[in-house]
Amino acid sequence: MRKIAHYVLSICFLLLFWHILSLFVNSSALPSPLQAIDLFIQNIRDIIPAFGVSAYRVVAGLFIGAALATPLGLYLGRHETADAIAAPLLYVLYPLPKIVLLPILLVFLGLADAPKIALIALTTFFQTLISVRDATKHVPPESIEVLRSLGASRISTYIHAVIPAALPDLFTALRVSSGTAIAILFFAESIAGSSGWGYFIIDSWGLLDYSRMFAGIIAMAIMGVVMYEIFDIVEKKLIRWKNN
Repeated sequence: MRKIAHYVLSICFLLLFWHILSLFVNSSALPSPLQAIDLFIQNIRDIIPAFGVSAYRVVAGLFIGAALATPLGLYLGRHETADAIAAPLLYVLYPLPKIVLLPILLVFLGLADAPKIALIALTTFFQTLISVRDATKHVPPESIEVLRSLGASRISTYIHAVIPAALPDLFTALRVSSGTAIAILFFAESIAGSSGWGYFIIDSWGLLDYSRMFAGIIAMAIMGVVMYEIFDIVEKKLIRWKNN
């Protein structure tokens, strides 16, 4: 209940700030929150299909990126030679803004879902890989030695020591990646798309329908909050010991 109360207070503060700013600017380019919310409700039939398309792209990209990066991060974190070989490549590719790869992906994958999902997967892959690798490196050696002294196999060591230690950082990376993924999706859908919330927002902007545009922004913000909370809930369920 306390968390819900905090959300309510934060939303009220944002709406109040938005309302005051719209009065100060006094322009159709910045409608009041009530106008945007009213249009959000009016356009719910258009927004729901856009939500389905955008949510599918984000979830698919996050899942693919995390599924590929997590086992590799666990491996590199426990094998110094492999990490020494891979580290220079990671340090070159990780800072590269993945959005610049969109034209290349469009050429090879077309204009449908594939390039947007691939772009999100690439971003998620590197953020997850670095986080999981670094977390795995910091597993206390004593924990590994205790398990090995009890006759645990390498797989058992990963299951009972390495993976639990890396899980908090994995979920942190996923929460960060979800926000980045939505931002990337907006650019991808607005530049090369005919569906999704990015297209919805840019199309509204092109029509000078600013209230409709802000309705789309509200919808995209809601998706970001929902995804963040889902990861938070799943983390609390899987990592009960973290909160004890």
